[in-house]
Amino acid sequence: MEKSSVRKLFFIALAFIVVVGIGYSTGRLKAPIKIASLPIKFVRTEGVFQYITKEEIKAALLPSVTGNFLEADMQAIHNAVAAMPWVEAVTVKRIWPDTIDIRVTEKKAYVRWGEDSLMTEQGVIFKPKTIEAHQELIKLTGPDGQQMKVLEIMKGIVTALDDHSMTLAEFAVNKRWAWTLKLTSGLEILLGRDEQLKKLQRFLKSLTVLTPEQIDAMAVVDLRYPNGYAVSWKPDRQPDWQNGLSPEQTPPQD
Repeated sequence: MEKSSVRKLFFIALAFIVVVGIGYSTGRLKAPIKIASLPIKFVRTEGVFQYITKEEIKAALLPSVTGNFLEADMQAIHNAVAAMPWVEAVTVKRIWPDTIDIRVTEKKAYVRWGEDSLMTEQGVIFKPKTIEAHQELIKLTGPDGQQMKVLEIMKGIVTALDDHSMTLAEFAVNKRWAWTLKLTSGLEILLGRDEQLKKLQRFLKSLTVLTPEQIDAMAVVDLRYPNGYAVSWKPDRQPDWQNGLSPEQTPPQD
């Protein structure tokens, strides 16, 4: 092969290498520019909401969703939404090329807990801004960390009262595990620390010999006695003993 031909081939090969190198280098330099040109344009929230608004969710997300689509911190977004009091569960994902999709499951309040909190049926306590809309729920109070035990006891009490057309309004357990009930009728029942369910059943059984008027006249029933109970009457209601249990009769035993 002639020297001129070899020289021509050399320059062609060199030109090819230079072109390929420039193309590769240009591609690498342009990549960050392409990424930076992918801002988050939409935040899509999905779910059935009663107490959460989409505006509240979006407010909680700022500034997590104001940056780059590919560099957005999915865990930070998840944590921001999950920290909202009414949120039970949340999933977050990217939708190419500019959308963050957020799916939220809302908590369902089952009872009130204390003065300003709510609790789910699974025993999760949460504190929303207000519980005014949930005053119809049963109010529970109990020792810290014992909400599930208190909740399960409450369910048994509700069942026992339902059998006698009575409705529980409040159930309180103090640090010594003494029980106090309050019904929607206003009747307060003191059960103490021992054999509470047995005492409650005994009291409910005794109501069969009383008239509805006599039962309604009760203000406080103290069941902290081994074989009976004491009754305090409403100040404006005098029980009629012409029918039913007389004052001289001993309260029924087990």
